[in-house]
Amino acid sequence: MAQFSAEFLDELRARLPLADIVGRRVKLTKRGREYVGLSPFQKEKTPSFTVVPDKGFFHCFSSGEHGDVITWVMKTEGLSFPEAVEKLAGEAGLALPQRTPEDKARSERRKTLQEALEAAADWFSARLHAKEGAEALAYLKRRGLGEETLRRFRLGYAPDERGALRRAMNAAGFNDELLAEAGLIKRDEAGGNPRDYFFDRAIFPITDRRGGVIAFGGRAMGDSPAKYLNSPDTPLFHKGQVLYNLDKARRAAHESGEVIAAEGYMDVIALSQAGFAAAVAPLGTALTEDQIAELWRLVPEPILCLDGDLAGQRAAFRAMERALPLLQPGKSLRFALLPQGEDPDSLLRSQGAAALRAVLEAAKPLSEMLWIRETQGKALDTPERRAGLRQSLHRAVGEIQDSGVQEAYRLDVQRRFDEAYGRASAQRRWQRGRGPAGVGAIGRALDGCVQRCKRVFTAFLFVFNGLSRFC
Repeated sequence: MAQFSAEFLDELRARLPLADIVGRRVKLTKRGREYVGLSPFQKEKTPSFTVVPDKGFFHCFSSGEHGDVITWVMKTEGLSFPEAVEKLAGEAGLALPQRTPEDKARSERRKTLQEALEAAADWFSARLHAKEGAEALAYLKRRGLGEETLRRFRLGYAPDERGALRRAMNAAGFNDELLAEAGLIKRDEAGGNPRDYFFDRAIFPITDRRGGVIAFGGRAMGDSPAKYLNSPDTPLFHKGQVLYNLDKARRAAHESGEVIAAEGYMDVIALSQAGFAAAVAPLGTALTEDQIAELWRLVPEPILCLDGDLAGQRAAFRAMERALPLLQPGKSLRFALLPQGEDPDSLLRSQGAAALRAVLEAAKPLSEMLWIRETQGKALDTPERRAGLRQSLHRAVGEIQDSGVQEAYRLDVQRRFDEAYGRASAQRRWQRGRGPAGVGAIGRALDGCVQRCKRVFTAFLFVFNGLSRFC
């Protein structure tokens, strides 16, 4: 990635009026030399957001957010610094600087690869609506997808005809070397003709943050050992770094303050069609550290909405394990636990958007998921077992790198432990007569003995005082 000189960045800022760029998202009112509006970062009734064109910065008094036009694009569109600069340079008509001829060649190669992938996406889409795609189209419509959704997600079909894509792409001017590098074909180890990577599959284009196609996912229509298949890693695509539908979810996440991470393509598409536009998914694996960081660029507490089965629960626990070392003040994960046997797509089709919204509203914090993982299904009826629980909890908390967050978690797990198994719990059980076997009954018997002794002693004093008068 090219390094940008101070002179280039200054020229970029000078060419793009900050108030115009911000005004696309925030209704601004001019006050003297400044502009004011409602904060785009949190809800408010009184304007606290200010744009100062003369000095080239914005400032939000309610949230503390501050920066220039590049920072604005990064924060509102979830882009990295180089990506924001590239986007703004295109708007300003500035050519990006290239450090070396190698950088320029690499950039041109990436552009050519993406052109091939875009052409393949168009070809797959055309096949879906052709005669050979009838079965795949019927399948997608049975899953509740309308024509507008099919177009918006550019869904397609790879025919059950080996070599069909290769021939079409060759005819369009893309050679085999380029197609292999893009992950569209794979070479035959026996020396025969290269084979298409996808065939007889419904096709889901995978895009980068800006909406450019970088890979594909395919759902098998016939019998296949692999129900879902993703493109191999390429110069454009690294599975563990990409979130499906990120380009469409970024703006929706900024506007709603919410992002939902589901498990698969169909879940994301169903969520989007039902009005949950800020939905993304990892590509067939549990969330990686890179994907968690990507989610945190959108919102501080993304919601993981995973299938209501053992596999979904295991995926939640794996995501929790990967997130623990990365936790920072204000940044965490929440977990929406679906009913047993449901996924977002099935729940939406059977019960509607209101049922899914209720699940999201009940999402559990990461701290509670940690407690569930360590206690669920475990016998904790002896001091040794409870000591083991405490040890495993503190071991997990020790994974957190931020000292402030780690200390907050130590206090939280200690509170939960004390409430469940500590002195406060023992005292409550005693008061309810639910302590160890026989303790409640013994306590009540002792209390009765004390009361009888008091009555006997009172009678003795009465008799003793009466005798004293005669002596």
